[in-house]
This record gives sequence, structure tokens and C-alpha cells, in this order.
Amino acid sequence: MIRSFLAAVAILVAGTTGALAQQSGDVGDGAAPLVWVQIEAQPNLAAINEALRRRSAVLNDVNGFDLGGSGWYVVALGPYEAENATEILNRLRREGRIPRDSYIAESSDYARQIWPVGTNLLTERAAPAPEPQPQPEALREAIDGIAALADPISEPDTIPLVEPEPEIRDETPREARASEATLSREARADLQVALQWAGYYDGRIDAAFGPGTRRSMSNWQDANGYEMTGVLTTMQREELLRQYNAVLDGMGMERVVEAKAGIEMQVPLRVVSFARYEPPFVQFDASGDLPARVLMISQEGTQDTLYGLYDIMQTLEIVPQDGPRERRGDGFTLVGENARMISHTEAQLQDGQIKGFTLIWPAGDEDRRARVLGLMQDSFTRTDGVLDPAAGANDAQSIDLVSGLEIRKPLFTRSGFYVDERGTVVTTSELVDACGQITIENGQEAEIATSDAALGVAVLRPKGSIAPIGVASLAQGEPRLQSEVTVAGYSYGGVLGAPSLTFGTVSDIRGLDGQDNVARLALNTLEGDVGGPVMDAGGAVLGMLLPRQQGGRMLPEDVAFAADAQALSRLLSEAGTTTATAAPGSPLAPAQMSDRAAGMTVLVSCWE
Repeated sequence: MIRSFLAAVAILVAGTTGALAQQSGDVGDGAAPLVWVQIEAQPNLAAINEALRRRSAVLNDVNGFDLGGSGWYVVALGPYEAENATEILNRLRREGRIPRDSYIAESSDYARQIWPVGTNLLTERAAPAPEPQPQPEALREAIDGIAALADPISEPDTIPLVEPEPEIRDETPREARASEATLSREARADLQVALQWAGYYDGRIDAAFGPGTRRSMSNWQDANGYEMTGVLTTMQREELLRQYNAVLDGMGMERVVEAKAGIEMQVPLRVVSFARYEPPFVQFDASGDLPARVLMISQEGTQDTLYGLYDIMQTLEIVPQDGPRERRGDGFTLVGENARMISHTEAQLQDGQIKGFTLIWPAGDEDRRARVLGLMQDSFTRTDGVLDPAAGANDAQSIDLVSGLEIRKPLFTRSGFYVDERGTVVTTSELVDACGQITIENGQEAEIATSDAALGVAVLRPKGSIAPIGVASLAQGEPRLQSEVTVAGYSYGGVLGAPSLTFGTVSDIRGLDGQDNVARLALNTLEGDVGGPVMDAGGAVLGMLLPRQQGGRMLPEDVAFAADAQALSRLLSEAGTTTATAAPGSPLAPAQMSDRAAGMTVLVSCWE
């Protein structure tokens, strides 16, 4: 009987299945798009690479994407089906493993995948879930009957229930106050420091939770999606400190004991590594993509040695010219900054030993720089010993290096000459648009008083006081054709320490295009001579040497031009400068001409 019943059911099932197939039609092969959990964004490749390494060390399914023309990059987890992504997002938020402002993003939000390298998951789609088919009443009854006949005494299988993860319950305000009361003074001060770093607290770090601290806690809670109670729960305190310390992820701050230098301090060893000894420095160079460097400073010396180090440090490429600096009787602090880097140097003289450090960090990463610098300052400890002056000695020598560090060099140098006792300088107008900063004698900063681009001349005034050894006397009248002239200039950019002299003759009292304020000369000059004085045999200044390139043409090497004295006098008069006039005199001997040139000629440096 059972066999007959089963046969009947089989026929029924077959018929019903065929009917269902006809009713269902084509299901279609479309697939649902995958989504992502976006957790972090960074404005450049160096930052996103560091973020990807940091996140992939503690999370699964980490990917990196380019947002397109905005220049921003993101870290996203996935890909996931939409219904799973929301559960993953909430769970990771609860566990504090991703920022609270993380959110679900679609593949269309991203332009291309940049990490893992060679991977492209943006085009993948989730497989469609099979749609449940309705069972006719007759089929359900038949199946129930089969189950009853086949195993009439067995009990139906049970499906074990999956217990949901218990939701982490945060403390009530009353419980938060109770747990807060158990905090040590140091822990309370740490919370104020973290709130100050986050930008919510600007009071004293006194471990006292007064109105200012409570207000900053409320503001932090509001910004992070918590109820504004003014009292941080245990979970919220952990989140605040996690945010505070997250900036140091990937830095590898470790205490380094440098016995040869007699220094112990924390150093970011995942960013820099020991490179060499170059007394008085122990040098740690960048070990990855972040262009950071650390120097330990250690040498014996006196106050004069300290002041000499202070001066030398300011000539190095690693110490940009802009930034605050302070020299004290027993130490100094130097901060240099430009568009590429910020360097911080501090050193102190104690018991005949000068010790300190320098941190060089890329500009635009101030949060991490400030935290790393603070840890280095707090951990800096002097121990016995000082770096041996012969440590790491090598045969490499260069006038452009100091203890293995490159001396800061200008973009270019030209020549100029003093025209009054206040230190006013005439030079080439090439400096006007090319220089962020201009210096003259011994690094004295100067500013442009006036310029004439058509003439090719600029007038500089020193920002500080200066006392020239000599000033130019401008010649009267036009020079004689074929008369001898002498050009003074820093042909080699100041390497020789004094101006060089170049001799030639006057070829014409006009320019190639007939300009009446330019003289043509026959002499061979170098680029560094440009801006220097052109003198007659008696030392009177006939004009200023102009660049050799005229109107986009390169002329023969023995052709040069000078803006004449009358044109210079007019420009100086417009700038409010009175110049000396040369009286007729006898020709100068070569030694006298050299002295005259050295007294009035000045090196002009153009800095970025």
C-alpha cells in the first residue's frame, strides 16, 4: 500500500513541478551590486599607503580606492552584499574597530582600485538568491504523508537557534560618574590632554574636571554621536584615548639607547632607522615612504661652541629659513619651515657637553609631527659620554656638506654694488619675480625698492643696518669707444669669497637695436657677474652688467651689455636715493682697482 501511495505521490510531485516551472517563467540572471564599508579618507598617496598598511594589520577585507579628480583616496572594507554590510558596519562600530562616522558606499562612488595592487573588485556583483517557490496544498499534504509513513515514530528535526551577539551596554550617567571617580590624577590629566588635542579643551591640564572640562566632554560626545551628558563613560573614555593614540599608529615609537652619544630617547623606528655617525650628529634617515629624519646632537664644547652650532645649523638644507628661533645662554631652539618640511632642533649646554636632537618631518602632517615631537622631548635623557669626533669618519669631503648634511643653497646668485652709505644695492631685475627671499652681505635680508624690467635693473634696500666699505661713484657722460673697462662680480657664486675682475673694451655706446641707455661691451663674463659694476680705468662706474641673452637670442661669448650710468641715476633718483658723482681721475693700478671693486661689489642670493 505504501508503495502504491509513493508512486501516486511521485506522479503528483512531477505534475506539480512541471506546472510550477510553467508558472514561474524566466527567473533572470541579474545580480545585486556589492557594497563597501568606507572607514577612512586621506588626501595623498603617502598618507593612504600608511593608512592601508595600518588598517590591514587589524582588519580583514581591506581595500584602497581612488575617488577620481578630487585627489582623495579611501580605505574601504568589502565587498559585501548589502544586507550583510549593515550588520558588519554596526558590529565593527560597537567593537570600536572602525570610526563611528564609517558608512556604506557603493562601487560607483570610486574611480579605480589602488590596493591590493593588481586587484579590481569594483565590477563584481553578488549572486542572486534563489526565489522560494510556492508549494500547492496537495504537494504539501503528500510530503507530510510520506514523512509520517516512512518514519511514523521519529520526532521532527530541530534547528538550533543562533544566539545573537549580546549588545554592549554603555554606562548610565550615574555609573559613568562612579567609574570616573576611581580614575587616578594621571588618568584624569590624560583625558584633558586628549580633549585638548582633539580641539575641545583649551584650559589648564590640572586633572580637575571643572565647567570647562565638562563642556569639552559634552562637545566631544556630540561630535562623536553620543548623548551629551558632560561625563564620559568608560567606553567613551577608551574611544577618546584610542583616537588620541591612533595618530601614532605605524610610527613605532621606541626608546633608543645611544651609548656612544650619551643620549636615550624615543624615536619613530618604523619611519626612520639608524644610518651613520657624522659628529656631532647621529643620523637616522627615512626607512619608508614618509620623508622624515632624526638627528641626535652630541659634542663637547663651551658657549662659543654652542653658538657656533646655532649659526651652522641655520646654513643647512634641513633647516628652512622661515620659522621661530631662540638662542639662550645655555641652549637654543630652531624651527624652520617651508612648503615641503618642518624641522625642529633643540640643544642645551650642560657640564661642558652639548646635547640635543633634530626632527625633520614633511609639511602638512602636523598632528603626527606634534605627537612624535612631544614624545621625543618628554623622553630625552642625557647619559654618560659624548660622541667621539672621529666616530664614523670617512674620506668623503665637500664644501657643500657639514657633518654629512647638505648646506642650504640659493636658487641662484648674481652680483650687485652699493650706491650709498645706507647699503642700497643696484642689481639685475632677474631677482624680482624669481625669489621668495633675497639676501646680500653676510646673509642680510633685502627687499626690492624699485625695478625697471625694460632696463633690466632692480634696486634693493637691506632690512637691517649695514655699513658698506665702499660705494659706487657714477661716471658722467658717455664712455669712449674702445676704451678699457673692468667688470667686478661674483663669477662663481661666492665660492672664492671676493669678487673677480674681468677686463674688456667698449664696443658701442648703444645696444644692438639702437637703445641709447645701453652700452655694448667686448669681454667674456659669467652668469654670476650679472648685476656687477662696469668701471672705467679710473674706477668710476659706467653702468651695470646685463644678462648676455638679449631678446631670446644667445650672442657670441665675447659680447656683453651694460645699463649705462645715466639710466641708473634716473632710476635711483625715482627711488629717493642720491648717488655720488665721479670726478675725473687718473687710471688706477690693478691692486687699487681690485680694492675699489671689493669695497662696493656685493653677492646677491636668490632663495625660494
